[in-house]
Amino acid sequence: MDSLTVQVIVTVLVGLAYVVGLMGIVVPVLPGTITLVVATLIWAIVIGGWTAWIAFAIVLILGAIGMTTSYVLTGKRLHAAEVPMWPVYVGIAAGIVGIFVIPFLGLPIGFLIGLYVSEALRQKDWKKGVTSAWVAIKALGTGILIEFGLAMLATITFAIAVVVHFVTA
Repeated sequence: MDSLTVQVIVTVLVGLAYVVGLMGIVVPVLPGTITLVVATLIWAIVIGGWTAWIAFAIVLILGAIGMTTSYVLTGKRLHAAEVPMWPVYVGIAAGIVGIFVIPFLGLPIGFLIGLYVSEALRQKDWKKGVTSAWVAIKALGTGILIEFGLAMLATITFAIAVVVHFVTA
């Protein structure tokens, strides 16, 4: 195989990894932002050149900001509402089980049920469980939106780098 063929194959595979990474931000069972960063690193190593390495640096910075901001804001909101992380973990576990019980919709349904039940049991009140579960869902949603937005900027950066690389190659 010639060099250009390898570059095209690697670029297509990295593009598919971007799809998985973006889905992973929304569906926390899959790897998210880290997939984007690692895929871009692999692409930069294979492709080489200033375009690839600048794209990797930008994607790395955007990924770090997105993950950090998401984690910090979500943690602050959960802490302010006095919601511990373990009900969220129970919700994630219930979502994973839900995938196998109800295809496609099992993840969100399982997550919501797991989060609500664990919060209701923790609060020892079903009404307070709804309130604190809603706070947790809003906090997680805000974090996901921020991380996804920065991941989309990373995706645009990668797409521009691909165009620049192949037009100037």
